[in-house]
Amino acid sequence: MTMSQLLDYAAIFFLCVLTASSLDTFTAAVYEHAVILPNATLMPVSHEEALLLMNQNLDLLEEAITSASKQGAHIIVTPEDGIYGFNFNRESIYPYLEDIPDPQVNWIPCNNPDRFGRTPVQERLSCLAKDNSIYVVANIGDKKPCNARDPHCPPDGRYQYNTDVVFDSEGKLVARYHKQNLFLGEDQFNAPKEAEVVTFNTTFGKFAIFTCFDILFHDPAVTLVKDFHVDTILFPTAWMNVLPHLSAIEFHSAWAMGMGVNFLASNLHYPSKKMTGSGIYAPDSPRAFHYDMKTEKGKLLLSQLASHPHPTAVVNWTSYASGIEAPSMGNQEFKGIIFFDEFTFLELKGVTGNYTVCQKDLCCHLSYKMSEKRSDEVYVLGAFDGLHTVEGSYYLQICTLLKCKTMDLHTCGDSVETASTRFEMFSLSGTFETQYVFPEVLLSGIQLAPGEFQVSSDGRFCSQKPLSGPILTVTLFGRLYEKDSAPNAFSDLMAQALRVTLIVVIPIVYSLGW
Repeated sequence: MTMSQLLDYAAIFFLCVLTASSLDTFTAAVYEHAVILPNATLMPVSHEEALLLMNQNLDLLEEAITSASKQGAHIIVTPEDGIYGFNFNRESIYPYLEDIPDPQVNWIPCNNPDRFGRTPVQERLSCLAKDNSIYVVANIGDKKPCNARDPHCPPDGRYQYNTDVVFDSEGKLVARYHKQNLFLGEDQFNAPKEAEVVTFNTTFGKFAIFTCFDILFHDPAVTLVKDFHVDTILFPTAWMNVLPHLSAIEFHSAWAMGMGVNFLASNLHYPSKKMTGSGIYAPDSPRAFHYDMKTEKGKLLLSQLASHPHPTAVVNWTSYASGIEAPSMGNQEFKGIIFFDEFTFLELKGVTGNYTVCQKDLCCHLSYKMSEKRSDEVYVLGAFDGLHTVEGSYYLQICTLLKCKTMDLHTCGDSVETASTRFEMFSLSGTFETQYVFPEVLLSGIQLAPGEFQVSSDGRFCSQKPLSGPILTVTLFGRLYEKDSAPNAFSDLMAQALRVTLIVVIPIVYSLGW
């Protein structure tokens, strides 16, 4: 037998083994972690004090990882900032950082902990993965020295990165991702010079990873799905709920549906900062989710997912809406603010109706039927077409049906958590200029509605049956990535002024971990 024939046989054998060992489904786990924070100081602590705090959090993560493994989970995702918390500057975060090598070095820290210096956190994570035969996803800090030859080198001579790591079921480091889109308050970290595209293959699908605020931007999030065709996204996050459109379970489940991928979101549990909301989401519906503002306890979620989700149907998001003539509403329209963006609203005045509201190039159409028109609740149809500039610069087109906080129309767009009005049906559509539209439904009590709605190929977002609970919002959240740009000088000054206002007056709006 020639060498060429031998190599051919070997390749065929390897392919057969890989195919035979691949799984059609897998069990996913996410852990919403009640993080233990360091003492409130911006002065650096010793490495020993930092490690003590991190091991306290790792003790809790170990309980979740062990439990997930015993229940058959193949992979578990833990939150952003879950090992050391938040509220750091560049100096105070430094004792918590480790040098995290490129996974191409083929390293199992549990077996060889000193290969890249002192790495006790990576060693412990590796051993947790190995000892429990489970993939472990965690968020830690990476440090990389630099010098004057690098024109971008920070003055302290090092890069510091908000970093996700993945250890396989043998404890090997198989993925490392440096967060690209840092949120306000993350001044302790640097963004990489270019967005990193991080994927890895398993016997139960192709995975990719990014972090928190990354989800609102094209790179790397959209690139991973559209160009690298991954099956499942891993998403460590420290997400503060911002109603009505950016509650964690609401937006993350919508992103999974809009992008047609599995999505494993693990959030911190810190109710005083509005941090809760984790889930396991398939493209067709949420499989498990958790939202809890009442207790201080963490929560482990498990669910089975398809290793390779079926491709979702292509949606023409403007097809149906563009065929509807927008009637003149005279002076019935009014303005309202949602998360600092000025929407155009119309009040829904009947138990049934057909309404259209437009802003710039976006027209939103709604057909609906309520079970009853209550006299103590007001609902509106809203449209927004513009650049959001407060905590980042990103272009939105949004069509939304939502409940106002009170009977006063000036409260339309304010945060609302409960409602009483039930809808027999709804159909929402818009003349979107983008294919990236994320369909959201949020019910009273911050609950999702799995299997109760669908998106048609012509862009209609419709209920399939009377919804199981009163509606807070039904929304089509569109992103026009090509229109993103840095805010102008005036917008930048306004953003800074708003930031100061938020810090002093309403700090609950922001999450340091986004």
